[in-house]
Order: sequence, then C-alpha cells, then structure tokens
Amino acid sequence: MKKLSLATFVVAMFSTMAFGQNLTQTVIGTIIDTDDKTPLIGVTVVMPGTDPLTGTITDAEGNFRFDNVPVGRLTLQLSYIGYESKTIPDIVVNSGKEVILNLSMQESVIKLAEIVIKPKRNNGEALNQMALLSSRSVTLEQTERYAGSFNDPSRIVSNFAGVTNTQDGGNDIIVRGNSPKYVQWRLEGVEITNPNHFEDQNSSSGGISALNNNLLATSDFCTGAFAPEYGDVLSGVYDVKLRAGNNEKFESTFGFGIMGTDLTLEGPFKKGYAGSYVVNYRYSTISLLSDLGLIDKADLNGQLNYQDAAFKINLPTKKAGTFSIFALGGLDGCEIDDIPLLQTPGDNNFRPDIIQDYSKSNYLINTGINHVYRFNEKSLIKTTLSFSGTGMDDGVYESQVIETIDGQGGALRDTLGRKLNFKNDLNNTVYRGAITYTNKINAKNTIQTGTKYSVLNYDNNQSVLHGEINPVRITLTDFNDKISTLKNFISWKLRLTQNVTIVSGIHNMNVLSNKKSTIEPRIAVDWKMNNTNSFQIGYGSHSQMERVHNYFTKIQLTDGSIIEPNKDLGLLKAHHFVIGYNKRIGENLMAKVEGYYQYLYNLPVENNDTSYYATINEGLDYRYVDLVNKGIGKNYGIEITLERFLHNNFYYLINASLYDSKYKSLEGVWRNTQYNGNYLINALFGKEFVKLGKKHNQTFAVNGKIFYGGGKKIIPLLKDSQGNIAVDQVNNLYWDYEKAYENKIEDTYKVILTMSYKFNKPKSTHEIFVDLQNLTNNKGRIFEYYDASKPKSTGYYTCPGFSPNIMYRIYF
Repeated sequence: MKKLSLATFVVAMFSTMAFGQNLTQTVIGTIIDTDDKTPLIGVTVVMPGTDPLTGTITDAEGNFRFDNVPVGRLTLQLSYIGYESKTIPDIVVNSGKEVILNLSMQESVIKLAEIVIKPKRNNGEALNQMALLSSRSVTLEQTERYAGSFNDPSRIVSNFAGVTNTQDGGNDIIVRGNSPKYVQWRLEGVEITNPNHFEDQNSSSGGISALNNNLLATSDFCTGAFAPEYGDVLSGVYDVKLRAGNNEKFESTFGFGIMGTDLTLEGPFKKGYAGSYVVNYRYSTISLLSDLGLIDKADLNGQLNYQDAAFKINLPTKKAGTFSIFALGGLDGCEIDDIPLLQTPGDNNFRPDIIQDYSKSNYLINTGINHVYRFNEKSLIKTTLSFSGTGMDDGVYESQVIETIDGQGGALRDTLGRKLNFKNDLNNTVYRGAITYTNKINAKNTIQTGTKYSVLNYDNNQSVLHGEINPVRITLTDFNDKISTLKNFISWKLRLTQNVTIVSGIHNMNVLSNKKSTIEPRIAVDWKMNNTNSFQIGYGSHSQMERVHNYFTKIQLTDGSIIEPNKDLGLLKAHHFVIGYNKRIGENLMAKVEGYYQYLYNLPVENNDTSYYATINEGLDYRYVDLVNKGIGKNYGIEITLERFLHNNFYYLINASLYDSKYKSLEGVWRNTQYNGNYLINALFGKEFVKLGKKHNQTFAVNGKIFYGGGKKIIPLLKDSQGNIAVDQVNNLYWDYEKAYENKIEDTYKVILTMSYKFNKPKSTHEIFVDLQNLTNNKGRIFEYYDASKPKSTGYYTCPGFSPNIMYRIYF
C-alpha cells in the first residue's frame, strides 16, 4: 500500500457535503497506481464547481465515496503528493444506478517541490500505459452517445480516423486499408474469437456484436505500431474490458428494442465482502415475438435469430490475490429463401433457372479466469487460463426453376430437385495459458514481461457439388488437426523526464507446429513539449498467422493424387512506422495529426506468376490454392482529427483520412487491396438539453454523424471493348481478374441521426433511444454481379437503406 500522503491532514476542508437535491445518487471509486496497480491511500478527490467545495480522500484500499450527488454530469479532480494531478470529466450520474469508477494516477518522476503540475484532463488516452501512439480509449458513455454506434462496440471505432467498414451493413473493422480478419479481439486481456454473430470462417465480417455495452468498461483500441505485449496481429487491436458489478447493492437493467431484449443483473455476494457479479442475457426481439406467436414465421423470410450472454465475477481475497472469472457466449442462425443472384459457393451462382436458399447457424464461446497476485508494493504477477470456441454450419441449397403457362396465358413458377450444393462444417477451439510479471522499479522505470502458450484445435469440412448431369461432391477441405504457438514479450517503460516517455521491447512469436519464429522489436516515444503540444514517433515489427484453412488446403493433381502444399506456410510480416503531433487548443479542443507507413512482406500469394490472388484480400470468396510467402504490400496515409470534448452539453468530432493500400503478387503488378478506399471523412456532433420538465429531471439529447468515403475496390464483370457484358455462362466465366481491384463503383455516404430522452425517478432511470440509420436512404453501389434480368445484365449490391432502431431501457 502507498503511504498516507499529507492530503490526509488537510481533508477537513474537503469534507463530503449533502447537496439538498431530490434526485441524487452515490458515486464510488477506486484509485490505483498506473504502473504497479497498487491502491493509493489518501488521494484527494474533489468536485470542482461545488459551493462549498466538496471532496474526500481515498481509504486504505484506495476507495472513495460520495453520497447524495445530484443527477447529471460530474467532473472529478484527483491530486496526490508525488503524482500527476488528473481531471475526470463528463461522468454520467443517473438516479437508477450507482456510479462505479476505476481510476489510476501516474507517479511523477520529479519531486513535487520542483514543479507545479496542472491537472490533466483525461480524454481518449489509452488505458494501457505501454501504448503511447496510434491508440485511444473507448468509453461506455461514448458507445451510447456517438451516432452510428448503437449498443455495438464494433461500430463505434469506425468513428475514429483511419477506421471504416464496407458499408454493407456489417460491423467489420477496416483499419488503414488492412483486412478486417487481421484485427485482434481481446477480452479481459485475453485473445478471443471474433465476438460477432453471423461471422464467416475468416472472421472478416459479422452483423451484430455479441458484446453488450451494459457490461463494458473503458477499453483500448490500437491501430498500428503496437505495444510489445500484442502479438499475432497486423491490423488493429481491440482490447475490451468488462466492468465489475456493484459490490454494495443489487441493481438491474432491462432493455427492449428492435435489436434485442436484454436483462442485466449485478450485485455483491454478501454484505461486507468486496466481491461482486454482473451478468447479462440478450435475445433477438424478432425471434421473441415469433416464439410468442405475435409474428407469423411465414412472413419472416430472412429472419435472423440470435442470443448471447456474458458475465464477470470478481473475487478478491485477503492474502491469495484477486480472482476474476468471465465469459461471453452466443448462438445465432438464419434461413434465407431465394437469395439474390450473388456469388455464393458452388458452380451455379448466376444461372437464372436456379434458386438458391441459404442456411446458417453459428456458436461462439469465450471464457477464462484471471488471477492477480501482488508480491509487494512494486511487483505483481497475473496468471490467465482461458478457452475459446467457435462453430459454423453453413449450407447453400439449390432448386431448379420450372416455368409453365396456365390456362389464361399467365406464367406459373415452380421449383424441383432441391439439393445441398455447398456445405461448411467448422468447429474450432483454443486453450490458452498466460503469465505476465510487472515490476515498477521506480517512478522512471517499469518492466513488464510475459509468456503465452496456445493450443488451437481445428475440425473443418467443406464440400461442393460439381457437375451438371451427374453431380459429384468434391471436398474442398477436410482436416482435424491442431497448431501450437508460444508468444513471449518484454516491455520497458522509461520516463526519461517528466515530459519524455519511451516504451521499448521485443515480441517473440513461435508457431511450434511448422517451426516458424520471429523476433519483433518495438519502440515508441512520447514527448510533451509543453502543456499544449506533444509529439509521438514509433516503430514496430509485427507478424501474424494466416487463417487456418489456408494451411490445410488440399489440391488434386492431374493424376488424381491429393497434396497439401501450404502446411509450411510462414507468418505474414510487417514493419509499422508512425509519427504524430497533438495540439491542445484550450481546455476542451484538441487537434491531432498522425502519419504512418506499413511495409508488408511474406504475404501468402498464389504460386502462379499470372495470378492476382493474395490472402490479404480474402473475405467470403475463399480460394484453395498453392500459396507461397512471396507477396509484398504497403499501406501509408495521413489522419487529421479535430475534437471538441463534451463541454456545456455540446461536442463534435471531425476527422479525415487520406491513405493508399496496395499489394503485389507473383505477377509483379502493384494492385489496390479491395479495402483501399483512399479517403474517408467523419463528422460527429451532439447536444444535450438538460434539466427539462417541471422537476428538472429530464434530459433530451440529439447526436448526428455524416460519413463520406471511397468505395470498395472490386473485381468487375467481364466486358467487351464497348463496355457490354461478355460473360461466358457455359464455362462459368464471369469475372475479369486482369482488372482485379483497379476501380470502385462509386463513393458512399451516410447520414445518421440519434435521439434519446432520459427521465430520472427517485429509484429508477428510464431512457428511450431512437437511432435513424442512413437517414437519406442512400443506397450506394458496393459491387456488381451478373443478372440477365437487370439493365445491361448487371445487378448491384448496395448499402442498406433507411433503417430505424428503437430501444427502451430502465435502470433500477
């Protein structure tokens, strides 16, 4: 424990006061040292702007408490001798739920007598103190406030510079032109599966997040030059944290909306014990209404069914450290009849006499246990055991269309011969064990080192019918195998001066199954030139495994024999260079510029000097070919952000990104990646109208977002010199691969408007959310496909049109 500071002796001037308001709530929190996580005793915590000034100090466990805090927004200022002062703004206080805060403070590297440190407003800085650049925090309050991120932590990050999605309605995350499949998801510090419903085998897309923001705590999102602890990742890291439940009283939250109906419960295990639990369950609202007989299932062509649950149990002990158990699980499925003539696995994608029905069911589970044990005030060890599993069962069914003429000369349409064309059965599990040791040597030096061992088990089978008259089922891939990996890292955080911080380290990635290994140096520097200007620069060497089906590809030779040429496939590798500059313009406005260059090498490309194909473009269009690690790529760009933090109930966030993302396969031609949009612009804004109603207990908020970005690069349909469609249906030739990813169809834009109305009662808080997606109903064209019934035989897959979303939530 940290020694009691001098603030203890002056706490009388900051004693907690009652506010005399009808609607109040309790605010409780814990303050720890940023580096060694030790509770800080005697930190002065005050509420600026109160009259008289209201404050308290932390106790022997680093805890503080305010009772009778008026509902609304709250700012806290933290000060402690020998530590940098800190301001925590915009804390939302509702009458229906206590506020629980977990805060940290950074020890100063110089004596207090030598410098006066101005309180620093904490806005957007990553929680991970080893992440100095290309990273930011994502708060629960932002997921509820920012337009377009309605109850989905995946969608909120597309509001930030350099991050977008494909605009097809999914919640994939495209970072700086990289494929979504190279984003690493973490939960409570543990790598997990893609936490999205309706995902594909590449984990590159999804529709709805299984993570519910009712359980989320402040999390980190990183976009490049990662901290040394992050390995097996090229694109981005989303380090999601779950909050601990209230350990003093039972609370609950119920929500009902188009996206789902959910219930959250939390509370202590027993009075006087600091342990707690929080659990959430959500069920698809459409499915619920159907199960209750309120909606006819026959009217739900394309129905999406899903449910998910998550929990966290926090178990502190007096001498054995702190244990926490967590889990996230989900089930989903869909049945879509007569899907549009889009490319699906199989040979009959665009035949007009074929109807395709699609069936899909998925599951995901991620669970683990963390144990943190403190040896002394300066060092601790964290041990983790976890399990992850995901499964998919996909099928494409085909029926032949028969058209006849009735007695009145009208056309009758019927189908026959329904058969299963494409089948995908996938079950993957991962067992992980990790140990991380942290030692804060002094105020200037902190060392962190760790190791992680993983066993990845795969059971995959894919097959497709081939042939017209007597079709034969061909196995695309069939394997039941495992891969083991060992990852090690060491980080050194050096605070050279009060204003210069350097984080350096090495990550070591080992694929034990095929004996591939890397040594990856990392370094980042943060220089705070003064109170308003800061400069960052960094470099990172990174690597990642490709998706597993590529390693176990089976290829049939002309003599009928089967080979597996990719088992020795190496790691994808990249060098990340980042440089950034931040400018504070007053207390509530910040400008930021960041430039980056990523050189990718060892990319798996098809072993054919006339092929465009590289796995970095792989999405739903799986290809099973002979691969070699001879491709290269480059991503470079500049990102500009202007952010006005919420102040006087108003905020805005404007950012723009200019970037280029290219690759080269064995054909020797530099091509765009399919995710190379070249530019994107986000403009977010919002205003709160507070203290409405006769009792001043109501708040109305309106938030908006305008997005404009370059379209996705496509593989076009075959056309002749006049631009007319020239596909060859007989030989199943539709795509012009020589022009792969040369162009887009058009840019896309979207306008989103959200509104919320909140009213506080003595024992509860009620909220109504309205989310109006794509307010202008712009259906921008994303890619094209062959359809003889369309003008010029060309159909287009477009952005989803106008879509409203409504939710009611009560906290009690």
